[in-house]
Amino acid sequence: MHADSLEPWTHDHVFLGAQHAQNERRTWFVVALTVAMMIAEIGAGSVFGSMALLADGWHMATHAAALGIAGLAYLLARQYARHARFTFGTGKFGELAAFSSAIILLMIAIQIAYESVLRLIAPVPIAYGEAIAVASLGLCVNLVSAWLLRDSHDHHHGHAHGHAHDHDDDGDHDHNDQDDDHHHAHDGHHGHGHDNNLRSAYLHVLADAATSVLAITALVIGAFSGWRWTDPAVGLVGSVVIASWASGLVRDAGAVLLDASADDNLEGVIRARLESDGDRVTDLHLWQVGPGHRAAVISLVSDAPRQPAIYKEQLRDLENLSHVTVEVEHCPHPD
Repeated sequence: MHADSLEPWTHDHVFLGAQHAQNERRTWFVVALTVAMMIAEIGAGSVFGSMALLADGWHMATHAAALGIAGLAYLLARQYARHARFTFGTGKFGELAAFSSAIILLMIAIQIAYESVLRLIAPVPIAYGEAIAVASLGLCVNLVSAWLLRDSHDHHHGHAHGHAHDHDDDGDHDHNDQDDDHHHAHDGHHGHGHDNNLRSAYLHVLADAATSVLAITALVIGAFSGWRWTDPAVGLVGSVVIASWASGLVRDAGAVLLDASADDNLEGVIRARLESDGDRVTDLHLWQVGPGHRAAVISLVSDAPRQPAIYKEQLRDLENLSHVTVEVEHCPHPD
């Protein structure tokens, strides 16, 4: 068979979020903003001999690096989206970046906790006016960055790609495939996929903003009361909050990377639609292949099996399903 004649039955595996390009632009803009702030603080700290400015500048460098990882993930996912080497596309590049960024956040939380404990044990003099000014400037930058990276759910239209294998008694194989089509979800399943890569970038700037707010509060209290311990005590609180956010991101991104079951509710809907008239689902694998994209491999047994395309047709309006494989086995009733 000529290769051109196979075109109606072939498809790509591009499982990027619907707002991938927009999120990529947002991330790189925030990277540029963070790097500019970092350079300004390190430069000013060097010129004016301010350790507070230098410390905050290098602290922002770690966030700039993590944000750069997020931006690079968007770039690579887009560039290699149609590369044949990636069997199910590059939709998980963002999850890998999110997992890496979460580890960096955990390291930052540990560093903040360590330095806070040292300062509780051996308090150091604090230039309150300068420190409050630096924290306030950093807070403004982080609030702008957080606004730019605010999570907007990915609205997308799923692609019902189906590779179906129908096995009958004689062992013949009937291969069926559907053309790509766009459909809308029902049964409460909407095509909204959280982008963990954008979430990781958002958490980095949010963590910085939260620590800035806590630092300003502690510094103001310390300036008027003379209690030096308030600054490191608040640092400990901030490290716990950041570690909690990072742990959640590690858990969520790690689950996607390990192909954990993507959606229990969607699994229930698939079973309910396919298990009728003697048809039974014997094996169902559902996992995330990109933000808002799910892949499913479904095995059924039936005493009166139908063509796989018929079963896939029953699922075509579930928008989250972007790639479906159906296998049917003939299991006759005993005499």
